[in-house]
Amino acid sequence: MSDDLLPIGRFARLCRLSVKQLRHYDDLGLLAPAWTDPASGYRYYRPAQARDALTIGLLRTLEVPLPAVARVLSGDGGAEALRAARDRIEDDIARRRRALALLERVLAGGLPEAAVSVVREPARRVATAREAATPTTIAAATSACVRRLLSGRAPSGALVGLFPLDMAEEFDVRVVMEAPDGGDLLPGGAFAAATHTGPYEEIPLTVHGVLAWFGDHGHVPGGPVREVYLDDPATTAPERLKTQVMIRLEDE
Repeated sequence: MSDDLLPIGRFARLCRLSVKQLRHYDDLGLLAPAWTDPASGYRYYRPAQARDALTIGLLRTLEVPLPAVARVLSGDGGAEALRAARDRIEDDIARRRRALALLERVLAGGLPEAAVSVVREPARRVATAREAATPTTIAAATSACVRRLLSGRAPSGALVGLFPLDMAEEFDVRVVMEAPDGGDLLPGGAFAAATHTGPYEEIPLTVHGVLAWFGDHGHVPGGPVREVYLDDPATTAPERLKTQVMIRLEDE
């Protein structure tokens, strides 16, 4: 054993990490000790390893995932890994801001109650754009669908967003537009419908109100949730945007 080796306790204090953390990083292959006593299993570190240990501690306080930390230490795509970690944090901040706005709306006006009516819709031929999404990327996925759907064509009717009734970790977002030559059929039937007025990010409040109506009236909801966008967000203020929320009556 070299004289410059530090026992794990002293090394932990030097690096502002706990002994438990150092053992965990060793188990993961992220920061192996310079020497391990074969008899006792006790770990020893060189002072020069402190830089890597401090880097791990710093990046973990910044909520950088351990796989990304490993790439930073190895120099194999570290910058790309950090940018991906930054993007995830930005997505989380955006999600929390949306949640905060909804909570403020509930605090100001109470739990939402939607004015629901039952409407019957015919089946329609539609053109469809589809995008993979997660609960935090719905808005971006919807925008991507709209851009793809309108690319090279004039709008022929209202855009309709289709979202799963039960949110999984990953799912498809679809946006459709009525088109006589469309390759898909948007089913008709009886729907519980309510009009949402306000920003798109507050639509979940109206969806909540429509689903509550199902419970109150003993009906069974069928997905997907339809959002019919009645206004152009490019020319209409967010607080004046009107969106019709529609959920099919499964038992009709």
